[in-house]
Amino acid sequence: MSQLTVTVIRPDERTEQTVETGTKAWQLFADEPEVIAARVSTRSTDDEPALRDLSHELSEGDLVEPVAIDSADGRDILRHSCAHVLAQAVQDLFPEAKLGIGPPITDGFYYDFDVETPFTPADLEKLESRMRKIIKENQRFSRRVVGDDEARVELAEEPYKLELIGLKGGASTSSTTQDFEGANVEVGAGELTIYDNLDRKGEVAWKDLCRGPHLPTTRRIPAFKLMRSAAAYWRGDEKNKQLQRVYGTAWESKEALDDYLHRIEEAERRDHRKLGRDLDLFSFPDEIGSGLPVFHPKGGVIKRAMEDYVRERHIQEGFEYVGTPHIAKEGLFHTSGHLPYYGEGMYPALDVDGMEYRLKAMNCPMHNLIYRSRQRSYRELPLRLFEFGHVYRHEKSGVIHGLTRVRGFAQDDSHSYCTPEQAPDEVAHLLNFMLSLLRDFGIDDFYLELSTRDASKDKFIGSDEDWAVATQVLEDVARATGLELVPDPGGAAYYGPKISVQARDAIGRTWQMGTVQYDFNQPSADRFNLEYVAADGTRQQPVMIHSAKFGSIERFMGVLVEHYAGAFPPWLAPVQVQGIPIAERHNDYLLDLARRMKAEGLRADVDLSDDRMQKKIRNAQLQKVPFMLIAGDDDVEAGAVSFRYRDGRQDNGVPVDEAIRRVAEAVASRSQV
Repeated sequence: MSQLTVTVIRPDERTEQTVETGTKAWQLFADEPEVIAARVSTRSTDDEPALRDLSHELSEGDLVEPVAIDSADGRDILRHSCAHVLAQAVQDLFPEAKLGIGPPITDGFYYDFDVETPFTPADLEKLESRMRKIIKENQRFSRRVVGDDEARVELAEEPYKLELIGLKGGASTSSTTQDFEGANVEVGAGELTIYDNLDRKGEVAWKDLCRGPHLPTTRRIPAFKLMRSAAAYWRGDEKNKQLQRVYGTAWESKEALDDYLHRIEEAERRDHRKLGRDLDLFSFPDEIGSGLPVFHPKGGVIKRAMEDYVRERHIQEGFEYVGTPHIAKEGLFHTSGHLPYYGEGMYPALDVDGMEYRLKAMNCPMHNLIYRSRQRSYRELPLRLFEFGHVYRHEKSGVIHGLTRVRGFAQDDSHSYCTPEQAPDEVAHLLNFMLSLLRDFGIDDFYLELSTRDASKDKFIGSDEDWAVATQVLEDVARATGLELVPDPGGAAYYGPKISVQARDAIGRTWQMGTVQYDFNQPSADRFNLEYVAADGTRQQPVMIHSAKFGSIERFMGVLVEHYAGAFPPWLAPVQVQGIPIAERHNDYLLDLARRMKAEGLRADVDLSDDRMQKKIRNAQLQKVPFMLIAGDDDVEAGAVSFRYRDGRQDNGVPVDEAIRRVAEAVASRSQV
């Protein structure tokens, strides 16, 4: 029998192996049960490595990398396979159901179904039971290449699959539909494939149009759970029919599933929308409109504390504070390029005195006009302009989420104008400033993401040379921080590449924070024609660097609420001290103490309700007040208080002056206690 040579690639080695012709990928990893797929490329072609089923037949010169079930790709394959098992269970129990799409998503999967009646929690329990039986049956996932006409015949009863075949546009092309949650569903990649679920007799138990790959068998699904169902428009378009979407999650072990479910419970406990109501911080009145928050007095205290501190830090870092209006003539946003390249994110034009105006979605065009208001010299550069600029973005209703995705928000927005030679140092200055601010607010676990352009798409403007220079500057600065740098191909703004800070909160979730963006387009002669007089007297074009340290005040507050589970550090807490009199006769004593603390700039209150002391303590704990000062007869006589911390610790007989000092020091030090 003839033989062929393949190379097995692992993180720390490459091993060349001689195998018989017809060898399948699984045979290379037969002693490694954690391997559930392979990434295969061929030396003789320029094709990118492709994920393949373990049943894939190897060819001469193949480079083969094992894919473990607990890797990112492995989990995607596991979850996509679990989505197939879900769809099979649905059609077993609800034969009239028509199939939509079922991709893996972050931490799970979903599948869309066209059914007459929405699924209930009881239905999900029945589906889980049926899925367990399918998994136990050890059905084999088997891939078949089919032609378009053959697929149409086999899937004649599945109208949504037929539509996907139509989108494919022929077996020799490929296309992608974009679901509204961001799941890419590829419907063709050079060939059309169907996956059969084969029972132990080798007969087809179920099948689906799919590009794969999949697990070898259903029994390789170790742990899963269906989470919920919801309505979803077909292909994310509200003009299409509304389907029923079932969400689930799947993990490489029961322990990993349990850990995930615990994180979900913790995330629900920390949900800033719930805590915002419970702590009376903010709300979203229907009368105002979706995605437009209002801040209540306590939320306003936090917002003001954030803004005051960040404004002070910007001034210390060499920024000049400016202010710009909420609307402008439409032509301004044509000049900047936002209307041609970002128009879908802006609100429709307003008619003002017969002219069209727009709500601003960004502050940079107005900052450019401030720069251009007079001649600039190289001696003024870098010129740093900063404001809390309120902007408005026409987000779709399906993506609005509390404070973290809104339609109106304030950016701590800055723009630096500098010479090309100054750009690397300015980018480093901005990035280090941003990271120091995050640390000041108690967030210190992050990595960086470098968003670059996709040269094949026309949404990016500027020359290849400019993009290369800008991208290299950002990459060099990002790597110099020593932080992990993750590529984000195609994620750049239309005018230039960017670095974004991805921060992990107290329970390990990742949030995008601020950005630094290198812009060589808006200053150009074709846009705002920004100039400075160089040392030799010539007029030169500056580089413009955008930076928002939080991203937005609203989003950052939402992240902070969840990071701290509402228990803000003392310097940010809306009420820093709660006075708790044991009896009514102790009210005046604590009111006088509260006045002294307010004179020191501290936020102190006294509970004058008729509740018993223990109820008052409980109320202060529910409101997550950092410090409670309790006073009874002995305390009044001694000029002292019982000093109680949020975590339940309590020191009795603390002199009043000492109590004020403790609170003042905790606030001044920005302690996280």
